[in-house]
Amino acid sequence: MPVLILLCAAQFMVILDITVVNIALPSIQADLGIAVKDLQWVITAYTLAFGGLLLVGGRAADLFGRRRVFLAGLLTFTLASLGAALATSPETLLAARVLQGVGAAALSPAALSLITTTFPDGHERRRALAAWAAVAASGGAFGVLAGGALTEALDWPAIFLINVPVGLAVGLGSLRVLPKARGTEGGRLDLAGALLAAGSLVALIYGLVEAPGAGWGSAQTLGLLGAAAIGLAAFVALEARVAQPLVALGVFRRRATSTALVLMVAGMGTVMSAFFFLTLYLQHVLGHSALETGLQFLPGAIVLVVAAHGGGQLVSRLGAKPVLAGGMTLGALGALLLSGVSASGSYVSDVLPGLLVLDAGIGLAAAGIFITGMAGVADDEAGLVSGLITTAHEVGIALVLPILSTVAVSRVGASTLATAAGADPALVTAGFGTAFRAAAAISLAAALLAVVALRRSDVAPGAEPVFGH
Repeated sequence: MPVLILLCAAQFMVILDITVVNIALPSIQADLGIAVKDLQWVITAYTLAFGGLLLVGGRAADLFGRRRVFLAGLLTFTLASLGAALATSPETLLAARVLQGVGAAALSPAALSLITTTFPDGHERRRALAAWAAVAASGGAFGVLAGGALTEALDWPAIFLINVPVGLAVGLGSLRVLPKARGTEGGRLDLAGALLAAGSLVALIYGLVEAPGAGWGSAQTLGLLGAAAIGLAAFVALEARVAQPLVALGVFRRRATSTALVLMVAGMGTVMSAFFFLTLYLQHVLGHSALETGLQFLPGAIVLVVAAHGGGQLVSRLGAKPVLAGGMTLGALGALLLSGVSASGSYVSDVLPGLLVLDAGIGLAAAGIFITGMAGVADDEAGLVSGLITTAHEVGIALVLPILSTVAVSRVGASTLATAAGADPALVTAGFGTAFRAAAAISLAAALLAVVALRRSDVAPGAEPVFGH
């Protein structure tokens, strides 16, 4: 249990830093004099480094030792957080955010693979993965709360400084309780594959993040997405030939793992997008403060954590297929409820019911996704599959949010979506409602995929299947 607590605490910091910065952006802009057009880079710098290097971090954990890579990533993330808190210029803050992303890309897949290899028993592993799923899915909601509370009480450096004592505590505890493990003897990192994967994922994520503003048909978007497609195709061709690939392509032939990756993209993209639109609605339409907004996400975050733990137990009793399909269907229902937000609405009537249903559904599905994705993975591939699942988490946010933002922009306008200020509230909420209906469609499509693509025997009740290589 101490191992699980330490690993989940480290992952919580990583996920928290995806959303904790959002509410603090106005204060950061005022203090450091960052131009409005460049403010997004405070978030994007972290996302690009994190998402682009996850496959490298996961494979490095397999090759060089999970504990070693985890501690290296944790140290880098903690020192970078201190640097961000002490930043006195935009350049130093952005450099620190990039280093945070680099550290997180090593820390996160190494931690997930440590859970998989430390808890080999089927029931114990499922409980551990359910706890991990709760952290991964709820971190965004708690990030909004933490960002609002720390910014209002102490100012923006506190959102980064809080990582330092937590990181030190996790590091000291990890030196005592994490099992030592050697990497793969004689293994080496596929540097050409690593460069292709990192470059392609950075181009993909940046192209998607910028698409709503630049336009989906713009030269920038088409160029970046085209470069990403060419790079990923070259990566697949390379990995099929090299003796020690960064990603063993046979992993994708496992139906359960491949389905879990797609469901991760849909599930995490849906819930993180909902947090984004609800933050704008609560602050700019209903006029709530940053701290009030953060507190209003708390009930949903609690439900999400409870649902994720319950999802792990349900997978043991029913198998993964019904839990995944049911969870994503509940997520779709929650998004439909949220599509009714109105300019004259309130938190209790317009937000809370849909938020609770959405978080309950995604919590259930998140547990099933991690259990399905990691089921039967051999120890020497645990880091690789962990990196793939975590990459799917980031790609889900990078893909689904721009799509839903574009849907909302089609009704609202890009500048209005960014601030939701000075515009007709009815128009703003109409755009949000359309985006939530699109989110419901994505979640429902994911539920249908779980029904069609998974077999009951893939992750059966009470079993821990082992897939062939």
